[in-house]
Amino acid sequence: MATKMLSRTLTAARPLSHQSIKPRHLLPSLTQTRCLTQADIDDPNMNGGYINPPPEKRQFRDPYADWWDKQERRNFGEPLHEDHDVLGMFSPHVYTHFTPRKGFFLMGCFIATVLGLCGVVRVYYPDRPSVRRAYEGGLDRELGGPGALLVSGNLTLA
Repeated sequence: MATKMLSRTLTAARPLSHQSIKPRHLLPSLTQTRCLTQADIDDPNMNGGYINPPPEKRQFRDPYADWWDKQERRNFGEPLHEDHDVLGMFSPHVYTHFTPRKGFFLMGCFIATVLGLCGVVRVYYPDRPSVRRAYEGGLDRELGGPGALLVSGNLTLA
């Protein structure tokens, strides 16, 4: 019965070229056009008329001032900036400890110090405390040199 079903499937299958494919130019196109309304003209920032205070990172506000919210450094009723998530205290801090110029200078001093220390150690590192051992004929015969006994692969163990 399985072969009968398989044969029916194979005879009923048609190649893709026989299927009806709609040309692209006959498919409906959905385009969206935007037209300006009076609200867009009156409010170009599209924030509903919200008065946006100037952007100031809370990190740079005086930490010792008398703030209503001491952790966030803001007063009660003070409007928040539109980008408060970027300007608030819990956003990443701006690194102002070193300027890039001073950072590169310090990195260069570190590299120069390490390389100088390596050079001093190389100059003053002690030599070997003993003399290398010398053999009369060298180790040519022991290490397989020209006078060594060659071993062939045809040897059999007795």
